Amino acid sequence: MSKKVHIESYGCQMNHSDSEIVASILAKDGYELATSPEEADLVLLNTCSIREKAEYTVMQRINEMNNLKAKNKDLKVGVLGCMAERMKEKLLVEKKVVDLVAGPDAYRTLPQLLEEVGSGQKAVNVLLSREETYGEIEPVRLNSNGVTAFVTIMRGCDNMCAFCVVPFTRGRERSRDPQTIVEECRQLVANGFKEVTLLGQNVDSFKWKARSDDQKTRRSENTGTRSVDPLGRQTITGTTDFADLLEMVAIACPELRIRYSTSHPKDMTDKVLAVMARYDNICKYIHLPVQSGSSEVLKRMNRGYDREWYMGRVASIRKHMPDCAISTDIISGFSGETEEDHNDTLTLMAEVSYDMAYMFKYSERPKTLAARKHADDVPEDEKGRRLSDIIAVQKLSSAKRMASYVGQVHEVLIEGVSKRSSEHMYGRNTQNAVVIIPRYASYELVAGDTVRVRIVSATAGSLQGEHIGSVNEIVQEA
Repeated sequence: MSKKVHIESYGCQMNHSDSEIVASILAKDGYELATSPEEADLVLLNTCSIREKAEYTVMQRINEMNNLKAKNKDLKVGVLGCMAERMKEKLLVEKKVVDLVAGPDAYRTLPQLLEEVGSGQKAVNVLLSREETYGEIEPVRLNSNGVTAFVTIMRGCDNMCAFCVVPFTRGRERSRDPQTIVEECRQLVANGFKEVTLLGQNVDSFKWKARSDDQKTRRSENTGTRSVDPLGRQTITGTTDFADLLEMVAIACPELRIRYSTSHPKDMTDKVLAVMARYDNICKYIHLPVQSGSSEVLKRMNRGYDREWYMGRVASIRKHMPDCAISTDIISGFSGETEEDHNDTLTLMAEVSYDMAYMFKYSERPKTLAARKHADDVPEDEKGRRLSDIIAVQKLSSAKRMASYVGQVHEVLIEGVSKRSSEHMYGRNTQNAVVIIPRYASYELVAGDTVRVRIVSATAGSLQGEHIGSVNEIVQEA
């Protein structure tokens, strides 16, 4: 009899990508995907620990599993990911409903852990690895629109930012063999996908050094560090950095739009920016988390750069790609933040004029450098007020940026039907802005179409446009 698993993912894109790896591993162990937990023999919650609110959401969901188990006593429940690593004892001891706990580097052992659970035991593996990348595992694309997909290129983080738990929950940095990344992207093209997002906690730290047994001759069109024989075959040698990888994917998959996330300002190089500017299929959008506009706060955060350095990176982006969109992360009320520090953040935001931002109140996380060395001394109501200021500034910047697109013609990749109206489709331009257009023009638009759109109006959150032709048509502009 077939077994069914239902996987729920919380938090970042990396977690959603990891769930696709888990689905692939369990498929080989005889599990089929269930569309709801009520249909499943096994429910897995892939969790996030980046903020206290994220953990609270998962804890509430774990409590809800008690009702499901009351109806199905054979149901097994597992907790995966960052919370699994950080809170293993609490999950196994206090949450009786949890049968299995597995950290981000332990997914290959899920079949063995499930065997232990089947024998009546609770099972746990939260060991971190310095080598695991799941590089050769072909993901099962979950909740896919058939248009966009994620490819994880590296795991872990070495930066040790004072507020962040990632180095403790996901371990040290390690990068995948670039050839396996290129091949996964080629497979996406073969399966009809139109866009890929390359993922890593810090993609700019990607670094692959070929070993002697890795220096095999393969047919490829990439531009990584290589030598080429008279037959046009390549031997990849030396070290491949993120810029090399971007170029390899761009050339190997010219029909695939390429995005990536996330960049760390201290590691963002002009070499990466030059590659982005060189290839039209690399989207002109960079997520560049600043966290604070105050150099003093950035120092306490252990970010490895100051305000001047960050603004230098922004200037370099503008120089290479004047039309490039920039988004960011901002934390209000970090330890020791003064009103002057807060104002520094507001002035930096106004100067950069971000297209979009993820904005949060500071949430102290256990075991981090900040929890050990810095008091969480900004009152909650003050954090909230400062966050409101930050949101207000960002709304103005977003509205200004979106309004600047009105009258322009953009290439838009259609991703699906608009949630607000079945008569409209939505997609994104190269700057990652959402564009809404009528579903029916000279023909019916479908997900996966790339079309030319004239922007006719804008809000702070989206653009509205009219379809003027496919990218392959010659269109006479009015």
